[in-house]
Amino acid sequence: MSLWGPAMFFSVLAMIFTGYPVAFALGGTALIFALIGSAVGVFDIPLLFALPERTFGTMSNFTLLAVPFFIFMGTVLEKSKLAEQLLETIGLLFGRFRGGLAVGVVFVGALLAAATGVVGASVTAMGLISLPVMLRNGYKDEISLGVIAAAGTLGQIIPPSIVLIVLGDQMGVPVGSLFRAALLPGLALTGAYALYIALVAFAKPNVAPALPEDMRIAGAELLKRVVLSLVPPLALIVVVLGSIFAGVATPTEAGALGSVGAILLAMINRSLSFDALNRAMEETSRLTIMVVFLLIGSTAFALVFRGFDGDIWIETMLTGIPGGALGFLLVVNVVVFILGFFIDFFEIAFIIVPLIVPAAEILGVDLTWLGIVLAVNLQTSFLTPPFGFSLFYLRGVTPSKIPTTSIYRGVIPFIVIQLVVLAAITWMAVPK
Repeated sequence: MSLWGPAMFFSVLAMIFTGYPVAFALGGTALIFALIGSAVGVFDIPLLFALPERTFGTMSNFTLLAVPFFIFMGTVLEKSKLAEQLLETIGLLFGRFRGGLAVGVVFVGALLAAATGVVGASVTAMGLISLPVMLRNGYKDEISLGVIAAAGTLGQIIPPSIVLIVLGDQMGVPVGSLFRAALLPGLALTGAYALYIALVAFAKPNVAPALPEDMRIAGAELLKRVVLSLVPPLALIVVVLGSIFAGVATPTEAGALGSVGAILLAMINRSLSFDALNRAMEETSRLTIMVVFLLIGSTAFALVFRGFDGDIWIETMLTGIPGGALGFLLVVNVVVFILGFFIDFFEIAFIIVPLIVPAAEILGVDLTWLGIVLAVNLQTSFLTPPFGFSLFYLRGVTPSKIPTTSIYRGVIPFIVIQLVVLAAITWMAVPK
């Protein structure tokens, strides 16, 4: 077996771990190995002539067009303060109960994170919006920080998730199928988080107290807040997802609908300022450009990697793991979990996922459930101390007087919940 493929694979990982931009690490490694391989006669340079066509094919991918639409939808909801109003309303709705604010954070975090699709943005936004409110109302540091970190990563699995859209494209699985498969695990995780909070609040009233009497509202005033702040965003999510599940619209068309709907809601709410719209477009452009460059870099890497028969090396290695499909899934879970400490989801999706799909197909693993396994796995990885991405983002918006260990202690119960769900989904992916 040629060692060029393994050498190329580990070289790009080493370059990524140094902090070098991933897109340039992928493209640069591909070009360097292509030139060296051509010089020693083990690589055909004419293979690179296919790069422009493949890049154009990737750029014209209709499914991936959904990514900027859903990012824009989520950022409009955030920048126009609609997400903040949603959180406040749910907090008032459940605030009379112990742990009500934390439960509100879970539900709002799931909706917001699913739309934005980027862990860092979701966790940061939820931290800025909800952490001061929870601390001000007597919530303990650990439960407040744990809920925010978990809620921010929950959007990886809750449709309409950007993560699932990218996975569907890279795995060749219909995005609608991934959305339908992810709905039950996503709701199960959301419910499990809420149940855990309720149990903690019941057992330890001082950890997550109810809102003080003077901050509560009821009757017609509460109904008005619910109708104005809660119903419209939820209706938008239902319409977007419903159009996909019913087959009325593709994910891309649904994303466009969601973007228009978010703008209309912001206009009706009189919160769509030019500055907010500009910031939403700027953030959407920044994230979309990042994805585009990653796609170009990963396309170049995949082309050269296959030229060195690296795909055959990966396939042989993964299909030869003891335990068949179950052994394969366990190894993939461990590898992706560790990589999730150091590189973002998009990098993993464009580098690792295309390499494991052929082996999964040979072993008879259900690709739809494999996608759900990967999404929940990364969700757990981003939460796990000491390297979890979410923890670093949350640390950045947490008051300096709160120690980092409080964040670590706060996320542990949510990690346990996610590991249980991950184990169940992994078992479902094993061919029966």
